[in-house]
Amino acid sequence: MRRPRTPVLLAVASATALALAGCGEAGGGGGSSAEGESAGCAEPAGGGRLSIATGNTTGVYYILGGGIAAVLTDQVEGTEATAEATNASAENIRLVCAGDSDIGFSLADTAADAVNGEAGFAGEPQSVQALARIYSNYTQVFVRADAGIESIADMAGKTVSTGSPNSGTEVIATRLLEVNDLGTGDVDQQRLGLPESVQGMKDGSIDALVWSGGLPTGGITDLVTSMGEDVVALPLDEELPKMQEAYGEAYTEGSIPADTYGLPEDVATIAVPNLLVVSDAMPEDVAQDVTRAIFENLDDLAAVHPEAENISAETATDTGDVPLHPGAEAYFEEQG
Repeated sequence: MRRPRTPVLLAVASATALALAGCGEAGGGGGSSAEGESAGCAEPAGGGRLSIATGNTTGVYYILGGGIAAVLTDQVEGTEATAEATNASAENIRLVCAGDSDIGFSLADTAADAVNGEAGFAGEPQSVQALARIYSNYTQVFVRADAGIESIADMAGKTVSTGSPNSGTEVIATRLLEVNDLGTGDVDQQRLGLPESVQGMKDGSIDALVWSGGLPTGGITDLVTSMGEDVVALPLDEELPKMQEAYGEAYTEGSIPADTYGLPEDVATIAVPNLLVVSDAMPEDVAQDVTRAIFENLDDLAAVHPEAENISAETATDTGDVPLHPGAEAYFEEQG
């Protein structure tokens, strides 16, 4: 049974046991074969309803997902689309592959792990496909100024929010610790969503938070505005080569411009592309119509969040290890 839908921009808790158990329990989709290969995802329910799995309510996934839902409802005849609040990347992939959501936002590194059956998806490859590469996420690490943290290595023994369980943020946070010879047991790990992480920073119960999101992210704006000089953005330029050596070229050089949050200076960071993922069982005409509606209404999406200005057909098909859905491929080939 599909999860209950929610109106666009209305948050719903979505950490369901089905999603976290893996797609193999969802009526024929996403399970692993005897050889460890994906058996394919569940077919979407159809009927003109599309659900979009996004992320935390103060993050860009959620805001932009609401905009995409509005565009699809308006532009794709007979379609009613809704955006759902979730724990983001890893959960979204499981929801999509199970047939509980139709479209999901995901970081490209997490999606690659999913299709390859690696890391958090070891033994459970997920047959999701991509509609497109969209904008990039930026790893945003903020620490309390009084916490004595000047590098990731300094987080040992500190209270650190690594993001929501099964999120792309958690994947990146864990890897940042690992490349500095730290495990989650070496910090007081708090697996919190962004709103709770920000509140913890404000009240002093958390020393540092890791967040992967677009620019600006509303929750981070709130953090910096509220705490001012009592919070510091941690540069990650020394972490990038370690991440690339350990986990590959999905991690690229990025920068958080000072004026994004009113910081004293630009902050070097790590960028990761985002993908929109769907079930490999989504009908080709539906995938083509959805892709067309998104890419032919980017101005409307940019009015919802400026990161939509960074979505381009020129890079849309660069989805790495995640195969492009044939319907999306047909749309981009049609555009030349």
